Amino acid sequence: MIARLEGRLVEREGGRGIVDVNGVGYEVLATERALDGWAGRERVVIYVSTQVREDAITLYGFGSDVDRKAFVTMLSVSGCGPKMALSALDTFSVDDLQRAVESDDLLSLGRIPGVGAKKAQRLALELKGKLPVAFDAPKLLPRARVPADPLPLALAQLDYGKSEIDRALAALDAQGIGADAPLEQRIKASLVALAMS
Repeated sequence: MIARLEGRLVEREGGRGIVDVNGVGYEVLATERALDGWAGRERVVIYVSTQVREDAITLYGFGSDVDRKAFVTMLSVSGCGPKMALSALDTFSVDDLQRAVESDDLLSLGRIPGVGAKKAQRLALELKGKLPVAFDAPKLLPRARVPADPLPLALAQLDYGKSEIDRALAALDAQGIGADAPLEQRIKASLVALAMS
């Protein structure tokens, strides 16, 4: 199994990169964040998770061993494959992901591409207490905090319970009405969805 590569990123296309290690090119799938960090550098160290299937051997690359461990841990969640795990690590740092999981922040987990309300609940349940924690200082400026979605609070003030609010959020997700839509539109759509269920 390949666990680590040291070389130079010579090609990149989307989430795929070619890393030249002493004249041998290794295809590595990685997050956009990792590929951005490796681009233009003379030498990079890449921590690798080698995934072997019947029809393919795929290398997934990470900028730190903590990211690699988080990726492997996420693969243990039922229904979470490599693509979703990479998307999660592109959406969150490991520390932010760990905080979202430990605090049952389903709204934040729902920002991961391909993750709806049920999958967010599964991630929070199955990853709790399992994700690694990085102890080094952040190298990048912290991201601006995303304000909490006001819709659940608005529905709660209308005397809807948690299960009904979750159902409304799932219905909005299915209709493609995202958190960036006007709150008034989202409340109306939620009330219609709850009235029909």
